[in-house]
Amino acid sequence: MLSLEVIRSAAERTRPHLETTPLLPLGSGRWLKLELLQPTGSFKVRGFFAAALALPPERLSRGLLTVSAGNAAMACAYVAHRLGVPCRVLMFDTAPPLKVEGVQRWGGRPLQLPRQQVLDWLARRGWEAEPELFIHPFADPVLEAGHGGAGLEIASQLPEVERVVVAVGGGGLVHGIGSALKGLKPEVQVVGVQSDGYELWRPTFESGAPPAGLVPHTIADGTSAPYDATMHERLRESVDLWLTVPEPRLRAAIPELASLAKVVAEGAGALSFAALEQLAPGPPTVAVISGGNLDRELLAALLAD
Repeated sequence: MLSLEVIRSAAERTRPHLETTPLLPLGSGRWLKLELLQPTGSFKVRGFFAAALALPPERLSRGLLTVSAGNAAMACAYVAHRLGVPCRVLMFDTAPPLKVEGVQRWGGRPLQLPRQQVLDWLARRGWEAEPELFIHPFADPVLEAGHGGAGLEIASQLPEVERVVVAVGGGGLVHGIGSALKGLKPEVQVVGVQSDGYELWRPTFESGAPPAGLVPHTIADGTSAPYDATMHERLRESVDLWLTVPEPRLRAAIPELASLAKVVAEGAGALSFAALEQLAPGPPTVAVISGGNLDRELLAALLAD
């Protein structure tokens, strides 16, 4: 796992650029960590600031490049804008328009391609032929250390925390938070959550290999990252329990969360909340609401269901 020294260094580096997000009590020993209140509406800015600010100026000046379903793209564009460098992002052509518009709002240049074409580019390390500095959207230890800042905040805000629930896509967030919390309190249980519309990690650990031909069928587009072998051992170390949320339950959880807590989360952001009902009550538990960039038309449809 990541060391506390590395995570604390990343947190110090990024502190001037980020919000300390609040813990919202739900009652019955449950809290929500509102990462959707970060500048671009998701936790991703933590990691992208951590990675970009670790670069020497001459490398940073080349600009930033990443691959994303949406939130990492927005974070990359925002960080580049704040640091005064150009940004280009490869995005799935299924990315919600809200997230494409977010990239453009911060001066980034989105290039939308079919999912398989983007995955092929990643697999052949296509960034090595590009002029910009590539920041991997999840499998980058410096970026993961930046995400670990959320774990440091949870431990400070709720010293008695015993369990944290995190939606998992590529795994950078849960590894960062897990490393931070376990570094401070080794007994903390880290729960990773995915939708049954894109269940990658639990079957991967059960069988030893990722499911063949897995295609996303979920509103949690932020968790649709491909399997990356470099994350396998990291998640084995940092995640204690895997839960799967049925897609209908996830769809119901978004309006439920809005009504109960006055929090409007996107699909990936609501996964941790939706999973709480699968856990026995008792241990002080934090569910990380990782993002709130929800397409307006989807929100209207969910509210109408």
